[in-house]
Amino acid sequence: MSDKVSEGATPGFLVWRLSMKWRVAVDRAVAPLGLTHAQYSLVASLYGMQRSGVRPSQRRLADHTGLEALYVSKLARGLESAGLIERTRDPADPRAVQLALTEPGRETTRKAIDVVQGLLRQLLAPLGGPDSPRAQEFTRDLTALLDAPLDPFGTTDHETEQS
Repeated sequence: MSDKVSEGATPGFLVWRLSMKWRVAVDRAVAPLGLTHAQYSLVASLYGMQRSGVRPSQRRLADHTGLEALYVSKLARGLESAGLIERTRDPADPRAVQLALTEPGRETTRKAIDVVQGLLRQLLAPLGGPDSPRAQEFTRDLTALLDAPLDPFGTTDHETEQS
C-alpha cells in the first residue's frame, strides 16, 4: 500500500482496505479451482471441522465463518450442484441441514488451502512471515478486535466493558 493511501487513514479504513485486498487476492487465486473467496471460506471451514470429527449444520457453519445463514445456504446449494459438498437432514433436528465435503470437494479444498497458504505467506512477509513473533502478535490483535462487541446503534455499555 502506498504512503498516499495510508497517510492519515483511520484504522477502520485500513481494515477495510486490507480486507478488500485479501478478498480480491483469494478470489483470483482460487478461481482456477472453480471457487470464489466466499465459497473457499465455507469449504475450508468445513474441511477443518470435518477433520475434527464435526459435521456442522448450515447455521453452525454460518456462525463459524461470519457469513449470513441465508448466504451459506445459497453457497451450499451451489457447491452441492458442483459436486463438492453434500447436504443432508440432521437426524437430531429435521429442520437443520448438515454439510459435508464429498471426495472431490476434499481434493479441491486441499488444493485451495495450499494456494491460500501461499498468499498468506506473501501477506505476512513484511511482518517476518507467518511464524514470526510480529505475525503472531498481529493475529492476537485481530482476534481481540473480532472478539470485541461492535454495536452499530451505539447501545453498548462502554463503562462495563472497560472494568
